[in-house]
Amino acid sequence: MSTVAFIGLGNMGGPMAANLIKAGFTVKVFDLVPAAMQTLAEQGALTANSACGAAAGADIVITMLPAGKHVRSLYVGDDNAKGLIDVVAAGTLLIDCSTIDADSARFVAKHAAEKELAFIDAPVSGGTAGAAAGTLTFICGGSDSAFEQAQGVLNAMGGNIFHAGAAGAGQVAKICNNMLLSVLMVATSESLQMGIDHGLDPQILSDIMKVSSGGNWTLDKYNPCPGVMESVPSSNGYQGGFMVDLMVKDLGLSQEAALLSNSSTPMGALARSLYVNHAKQGNGKRDFSSIFEQFAHSEQIKK
Repeated sequence: MSTVAFIGLGNMGGPMAANLIKAGFTVKVFDLVPAAMQTLAEQGALTANSACGAAAGADIVITMLPAGKHVRSLYVGDDNAKGLIDVVAAGTLLIDCSTIDADSARFVAKHAAEKELAFIDAPVSGGTAGAAAGTLTFICGGSDSAFEQAQGVLNAMGGNIFHAGAAGAGQVAKICNNMLLSVLMVATSESLQMGIDHGLDPQILSDIMKVSSGGNWTLDKYNPCPGVMESVPSSNGYQGGFMVDLMVKDLGLSQEAALLSNSSTPMGALARSLYVNHAKQGNGKRDFSSIFEQFAHSEQIKK
């Protein structure tokens, strides 16, 4: 099996790397948090002292980082350090699974191509549960040949692999999806709360809406009302899952993209405003479904 360097072992990257180990890949990891590396080492991963140390000699490099500036710096380098592109062997496949701006993905792809290296942007959908279960959706941008080359390693971590188009297309598709998700979460939350305000049982109301014209993913998989669905953040104090701060970041990317293409996204803009306000109230580290509390009455939240 191929040797995979995995850089960035957070809530998503850690489980993804673990699934590669289970699939039989030799996995060499690096993260700025030593404990994250130790967790993977206990599952069979090799560890490195630096990102470049992990990437050197690898057949495939996978990165999962917070923002575009981190991806640019890591791959291309700066005045103080070489980038991954400068240290990997010829023929190494580079895969970035971060959710970032499309221009950063295209920037890295351009520099990789100059070194005759294949690069794809492959942001993911499916959350921490999908990362742990190996059922993520990968939304890829890059050449046909690079996409084909990535199939084996991506299938070890996901259940749905899409080729959205050229470099950067994966990022555009991902932020379109997350903008829609945010709107659905807000609309589902306010609809459930209106039913509660009129004395309806949120479990019964959810069951009704799931099989009616208002049915959507948040009702099926991620109900925001506490106590309605087990094993989701709303029934665990909104801990775990996808943080509000990350949704704010992704909605910012969506509005930047809308400006570049002169697209009209009034619902996306409103959702961003609501989530920014929610984060400013101290909810940035909680799951994004906690937006439900913006519509609940104070005595309900205390319960």
